Amino acid sequence: MSLDVIQLSVAPIGTNCYIVRRPGADEAVVIDPGGEAPRILLALEETGVRCTAILITHGHWDHLGAVAELADATGAPVHMAQAERALLERLDSISPAELGLRPHSPDVLLEGGETLQFARIAFEVVRIPGHSPAHLAYAANGCLFSGDLLFAGGVGRTDLPSGDWDTLLQSIAALLDRFPPETIVYSGHGPATTLGREAAENPFLAELRATHR
Repeated sequence: MSLDVIQLSVAPIGTNCYIVRRPGADEAVVIDPGGEAPRILLALEETGVRCTAILITHGHWDHLGAVAELADATGAPVHMAQAERALLERLDSISPAELGLRPHSPDVLLEGGETLQFARIAFEVVRIPGHSPAHLAYAANGCLFSGDLLFAGGVGRTDLPSGDWDTLLQSIAALLDRFPPETIVYSGHGPATTLGREAAENPFLAELRATHR
């Protein structure tokens, strides 16, 4: 069964937040609430769903900005990588001070390889380092929520602390080997795409195409 995915591009830098549910269901999962908590809560209300879990792909501040407010408002447990938990717990000191972002302690710590069951959806947790050292993706029902690893026509930055280009390419190669080309990629920024389209056309993956024919 396909998933019903609502994409919200949230301030301050247009990070994609996703509300994910089974069609017609009254429960949903929120992935990467990076900002504008009132807008996310309004979208949940207008959709008629209750948030049962918050999933975080990685610990960069633009993916964490609304976590505390959303968790407080919904009571939903926050899931993120064990190795990046400090980035959420120290969010007020590592994010732009003028944004006034609130830290929060995650409820469930992940390593990759787990399967999470929420809103009658089984999410496979996939470790995809490169953009950040403990970056995670969440795969379910032919959809892949890839955070900032892979975009439509682009890839995640590796010039940030702990980023690594070779590791990022290895993570993308692993996704291409693991999931079918028609898998829909919901990225941390920009429009949705598919693994097959990026494998064939993404200009940043020319090196990968040369070695994975």
